[in-house]
Amino acid sequence: MIQPDVDRIFSVADEDSFRHEAFALFRFQAERCEPYRQYLDLIGVRADEVREIEQIPFLPIGLFKSHDIYCGTTPPEQIFTSSSTGGGVPSRHAMADLTIYERAFRGAFRNFYGDASEWSIYGLLPSYLERKGSSLIYMVDRLITDAGGHGGFYLNDYKRLIADINADTRPKILLGVTYALLDLAEQFAPDLHDVVVMETGGMKGHREELPKEELHRVLCNAFNVNAIHSEYGMAELTSQAYSKGQNRFYTPSWMRVLTRDLNDPFRILSTEQRGGINIIDLGNVYSCAFIQTEDAGRVFADGSFEIAGRIDKSEIRGCNLLVQ
Repeated sequence: MIQPDVDRIFSVADEDSFRHEAFALFRFQAERCEPYRQYLDLIGVRADEVREIEQIPFLPIGLFKSHDIYCGTTPPEQIFTSSSTGGGVPSRHAMADLTIYERAFRGAFRNFYGDASEWSIYGLLPSYLERKGSSLIYMVDRLITDAGGHGGFYLNDYKRLIADINADTRPKILLGVTYALLDLAEQFAPDLHDVVVMETGGMKGHREELPKEELHRVLCNAFNVNAIHSEYGMAELTSQAYSKGQNRFYTPSWMRVLTRDLNDPFRILSTEQRGGINIIDLGNVYSCAFIQTEDAGRVFADGSFEIAGRIDKSEIRGCNLLVQ
């Protein structure tokens, strides 16, 4: 079996090249990733009979908690873990080669914001800093380094964060976990009109969830900004999507999003239809690139997507129960 060509994956430029790399990676992982191979056997799918992107089975994301989703030939260089709010079992994502992860997040960031060296990057990510194994902390730390050290991490020292941002004349990004941004907004309401404010999600276990529109309205008013940017990523993914406002996310060229029927998880929906979010992340070279998430949303004709929230367990039907 030929090893995946990482250079080709990150050079995907059109639908034909994406399709070629997706099928090559699917066949590699169907053979080499044991949990994925077992899943395909369980649902009766033969890799050599899959002809369309929509026919590729997506692995339920919960299996990252119970199985080692890995097909590298050497021990992983790092294992990233998800948060485990409420004492649940965290997901584990084994990274065979950290240069692949770095290539993915630097490429995605560059696509939407330019080179990190042009920015000062401030991280307000207390719940991530307080635990080990966060892929988000790894990413932001490297981006701050790429920015020449302009910016930094701030745990709960909001006054120092505000003072440092106000003294900084460079273009600035404040990347924060949602509940911490709300705390900053309510306690200080600093004028951040010249700052890109980006939320990464994260309210569970800290504050009551707010609808995305209301959350962004509160933050826009408090910070005197026109829009709240968002980063969509998770421990089980290598790549990130970004929104520059209105909850409309765009992916890098090696990533695609589809929606599935909640009652029949093997049926892919048409654009504009609300359903479960499926992600093809070709950056997941040595794990599984085809992920059935627990988020709901819809995909638009241009490939962008929006997130409507988490799927209520009561909405899950049929074959989704295979992994419960």
